Amino acid sequence: MLVSDLFAQLGLQQTNPGACSIRWIETSGPVIDSLTPDTGSVLGSVRQATRGDYERVVAESSHVFPRWQMTPAPKRGEIIRQIGEELRAAKSWLGALVTMEMGKILAEGEGEVQEMIDIADFAVGLSRQLYGKTMHSERPGHRMYEHWHPLGPVGVITAFNFPVAVWAWNALVAAVCGNTVIWKPSPQTPLTALAVQHLVNRVMTRHGFDGVFSLVIGSNEEIGEAMIHDRRLPLLSFTGSTEVGRHVAQGVAARLGKSLLELGGNNGLIVMDDADLELALRATVFGAIGTAGQRCTSTRRLFLQQGIAAEFIENLRRIYGQIRIGNPMEPETLMGPLASEAAVARMLNALDEIRAQGGTVLRGGNHLGGAFAEPTLVLAPPGLPAVQKELFAPVLFVTEFETLAQVLAWHNDVPQGLSSAIFTRNLTTAEIFLSHVGSDCGIANVNLGTSGAEIGGAFGGEKDTGGGREAGSDSWQAYMRRQTTTINWSGALPLAQGIHFL
Repeated sequence: MLVSDLFAQLGLQQTNPGACSIRWIETSGPVIDSLTPDTGSVLGSVRQATRGDYERVVAESSHVFPRWQMTPAPKRGEIIRQIGEELRAAKSWLGALVTMEMGKILAEGEGEVQEMIDIADFAVGLSRQLYGKTMHSERPGHRMYEHWHPLGPVGVITAFNFPVAVWAWNALVAAVCGNTVIWKPSPQTPLTALAVQHLVNRVMTRHGFDGVFSLVIGSNEEIGEAMIHDRRLPLLSFTGSTEVGRHVAQGVAARLGKSLLELGGNNGLIVMDDADLELALRATVFGAIGTAGQRCTSTRRLFLQQGIAAEFIENLRRIYGQIRIGNPMEPETLMGPLASEAAVARMLNALDEIRAQGGTVLRGGNHLGGAFAEPTLVLAPPGLPAVQKELFAPVLFVTEFETLAQVLAWHNDVPQGLSSAIFTRNLTTAEIFLSHVGSDCGIANVNLGTSGAEIGGAFGGEKDTGGGREAGSDSWQAYMRRQTTTINWSGALPLAQGIHFL
């Protein structure tokens, strides 16, 4: 199927400029090609936005913000609901486009669109639940409570591995809170961004709110840097590597703005000798090879208690030998390509370094041509330096351990702190893992893997993962400013702390 056919099914035109706010903007920026990782062929070409285009988009986003924020939150929620309906109608075709452009298998491509639909549903409910707390005042005849107000235009920079879902986590929640949103997608996945922007435009135009959601496709050097340093964007959400995240955080902090960071993950899965081994095996395989190991929540470190280690490793070797690798559009495929041939080269170079450090490749590690590589098992002795780094590839480090205390120390001894998991039937073991002396990650699971978080919970991690929280729970508060209010209806003017003045 051609990408032009997918755009036709969505009722869209494939030839579009690289910036959109109230209208599509004709731009003179350089052209980039979107390449399918599967074959390396060109799916389509997009002309990038210039700095001047960016300025127009921000101005228009700022212009519509006062009217959008004054729209009652439940009415904003109704508009978001209609965006969710557009996504439902386009799920199969948009999911296929995600698969073609990013390379994840078709089930995951459609799953990513379903994640957008789910967050739209969540935002609709949230529109009637933007709660503030009430507090008791120490002064007679006074009432204290909190207001939550939108911030203004919010910037969202997304990564290639989840080209549309992470935008939805941010944009739909931010918008229902009353903000406008400016989106810079990864230059590797511009077509999915164009398709989503078109779908959103259908709804927003019907309601007279063009410009609430804007898209700017451009380079990191020109558009990304502009967003980092733009004081008109009170919040910048960034998803990507820890290295780039540090640069984003420093730039935004220098202007006293807020940054929401979702950075690297180096996720560990612990299997105790009392675990349901079949369950743990299935979770390990999906966590390690899903999206070809290119999820921020991918399982990268596997810790096996010595009593079950040999059997578990043998079963992993057997299953890894049966993984169907190939065209991600075929339903039987379990693992598609990496993002590019350059990503495969980085993986192979890392494996050479791992061997030099004392790691042993147990299975896989071969280049299969193009952007395809075998999923790889590595026996990693404790203290292997390579384990400290996030390798964005289907490489799983396997380490044996003796005691829970030992494995918890090893598990937490990495710079990253996103997702974690333990498999055990022992209640005490599970509770220790979830306690303050257990996992130091933002996500901690018992008897399920590190990957595949639901949108109802807050998503994010600690340490080098950046500390941001997106999606569910109270993550909406990141997109709003808190205002504490006190009302005096006493007719007197008592001061706090019992101070007497005049």
